[in-house]
Amino acid sequence: MEKKTILLIKKLIKNVPNFPKPGIIFRDISNILDNPQIYSQIILCISNHYYDKKITKIAGIEARGFLFGAPVALNLGIGFVPIRKPNKLPRAKYSEKYNMEYSSNSLEIHKDAISSVDKVLIIDDILATGSTVSAAVKLIRKTGKVNDAAFLMSLHFLKADKKLEKININCFNIIKITK
Repeated sequence: MEKKTILLIKKLIKNVPNFPKPGIIFRDISNILDNPQIYSQIILCISNHYYDKKITKIAGIEARGFLFGAPVALNLGIGFVPIRKPNKLPRAKYSEKYNMEYSSNSLEIHKDAISSVDKVLIIDDILATGSTVSAAVKLIRKTGKVNDAAFLMSLHFLKADKKLEKININCFNIIKITK
């Protein structure tokens, strides 16, 4: 992606202090979603990065991972699997608890969503501490393979990419936020 496009994306991301809790800076991507040219360039960038990697499914983490994961899956001609917050999936599911920087939660995935032959790419909007993605990795590895995760942005100063390397996850992101 061109440097000027990356700079424009950075300008479109708005920092919202003390949301959802005091001390947290929320990265609001609403302006990106409202800009079809930039939004489509982000989708194409991620799609092109994984075009020849033999990915068979995209797993998007609720909720903003859906916004990037589903269009990438369509571009690659593969299935999309939602990884949901608790009690949102109607059928038999796996569940995994995790801690975030400001709370704890759990993620769920349908038990039949991923098979042993699937090679899955996890997509979310942001990589912060890595806890959410680590929980998603554990869910997927109950039945399939996952070695890659893609993000619009990474809070690089939190070093979550190093945490994910330890569990054999390669990270791709368009924006690295260094402070």
